[in-house]
Amino acid sequence: MADQDIFEQIGELVSEERALRARSTAALGLSADERSRLREVEVRLDQCWDLLRQRRALGEYGEDPSAARVRPADEVEGYQS
Repeated sequence: MADQDIFEQIGELVSEERALRARSTAALGLSADERSRLREVEVRLDQCWDLLRQRRALGEYGEDPSAARVRPADEVEGYQS
């Protein structure tokens, strides 16, 4: 997957996240399925950003960026700030 493909996926996920968040502030709120989907979108976004960071780091050190892989959600979500 090329950086451009990752950025396109991020754009799609951000649009979906915004739509879900807009609905969550409406009077009706989100259904259980929508809340679950919002969480999935948040995790997937974190994985995409992590993948981009991996690709850039590999390229910076002269390695093949295509060797970067999507890390499991529990690993990406467990990072400390």
